[in-house]
Amino acid sequence: MMATTTQTARQSIRSEKQTSLRLSRRNRLAAREKWNLEAKHPLLAQLNGLSGEFGLSVPAGDVILLQGKWYVTHAGLLRIARRNRCSGMRVRLVPELSDVRSRCFAFEATVFKSKTCQGFVGYGDADSSNVSALVQGAEMRVAETRAVNRALRKAYGIGLCSVEEMGSAPESGPASIGFDAGSTSSTAASSMDPKKRPPQPANGNGNYGGPKVRDRLCLLIRQHQLDATLVKAYAVDFCGTKTLREASREQVENFVTHLGDWAEKDRNALLCQLNSYLGRQAEEGAA
Repeated sequence: MMATTTQTARQSIRSEKQTSLRLSRRNRLAAREKWNLEAKHPLLAQLNGLSGEFGLSVPAGDVILLQGKWYVTHAGLLRIARRNRCSGMRVRLVPELSDVRSRCFAFEATVFKSKTCQGFVGYGDADSSNVSALVQGAEMRVAETRAVNRALRKAYGIGLCSVEEMGSAPESGPASIGFDAGSTSSTAASSMDPKKRPPQPANGNGNYGGPKVRDRLCLLIRQHQLDATLVKAYAVDFCGTKTLREASREQVENFVTHLGDWAEKDRNALLCQLNSYLGRQAEEGAA
């Protein structure tokens, strides 16, 4: 009887290892194709660890690569909870930290791994200053998702940050590459003491082409899953300026149009171009 039990346990472990290896191979192939990574890129080694430890799947959208870092998604966290037979969760609005009129919301989420679990608590907040322009107006839902994500990460020991928890930078892209740098909104910038305002470019292009151009670039980065930091480096080269602040509105608009056309026609070639800036960043960091 004991021999049979031991054999069954060994078969189960062997089966789990085989499943993990298959998932790792699928993830590596998908990641290399999706983000144009080299076969021996360090990020693929990190991805192997995530595949084995948490069962995250790139094809399923459980994990994504942004700015050279892996982020788990809300869908990925929910799948982890389901695989581990999560008993349930409770989410509530925190009134004392919320202001409906200014669209500022805070939520508390509690995840129960089992019926006897006392719960793992996580908080999430959202307002117009820390969400992407694409989801402004949905701050309440964003705040709820962030709270759930934090609670799930605590419950299942996931140190990887979720993409929904981040502010506007990873979600929208342009905010992280220098658009609207120095303030969270034009209103905030205009209300600042003149002596404390960040330096404004001589060409008056403080918004780097304005909200419409910024939103177009935001959409492109998300739609084609581009690295915002590398896009910034390419934009500077394309505009022929030392920084994006020195670029004119016309230059930025031309770059956005060029980026969109190239992404539609040959995304792989565009990724190769963007990845060429990885070496430059490493050299600058070493310097």
